[in-house]
Amino acid sequence: MNLFLRHRTCDFVTSHARKTFAIIGSLFTACGPFSQRADAKQSPTVPYWHMWTDRSGVSHITRFGVHQFTLKSMNPPADPQWQDRLKADGATVIITVQPVGWKGSWHEDPKPQWIIPLSGRWFVQTMDGHRVEMGPGEICFGEDQNTKTDAHGHKGHYSGTVGNQPAKLMVIQLKSKPTINQPGHFK
Repeated sequence: MNLFLRHRTCDFVTSHARKTFAIIGSLFTACGPFSQRADAKQSPTVPYWHMWTDRSGVSHITRFGVHQFTLKSMNPPADPQWQDRLKADGATVIITVQPVGWKGSWHEDPKPQWIIPLSGRWFVQTMDGHRVEMGPGEICFGEDQNTKTDAHGHKGHYSGTVGNQPAKLMVIQLKSKPTINQPGHFK
């Protein structure tokens, strides 16, 4: 391989390694210090965004933390790990890729659903005017069903991609009924 190609390949690998380490770093930041071991008996907190509807039918997005973890093995004899089992009666898992420049019209989530960015960035804007941008290492629970159309014709939320990369998302749709006026019910 000539020197130019070796240099370009090294730049490409280094760039992707930096991005990977940045994503891993953000996950460790979200879940607590890297040095925290399971035997430390200190339960972690994992932040998430909750998109919810108030009694007036207006959508909001608020940051909360999942923190009801127990230390146990998922399948003995594996070592114990921190687990917070969020109850869900059945679920559908969808991987979606939103192209660069994609914008969704104002809409409600079709079902209560977890949205987990795998790569790229996306945004959500709720009826109260709050806009949040998310990327890998951040999660959102979309539960803005039962909103009422406002004076601008908005209902639910507006979302789209951010930047010059597609947003690859994992969506986990639940069969459970949406709640009303219960922000952060996974606390």
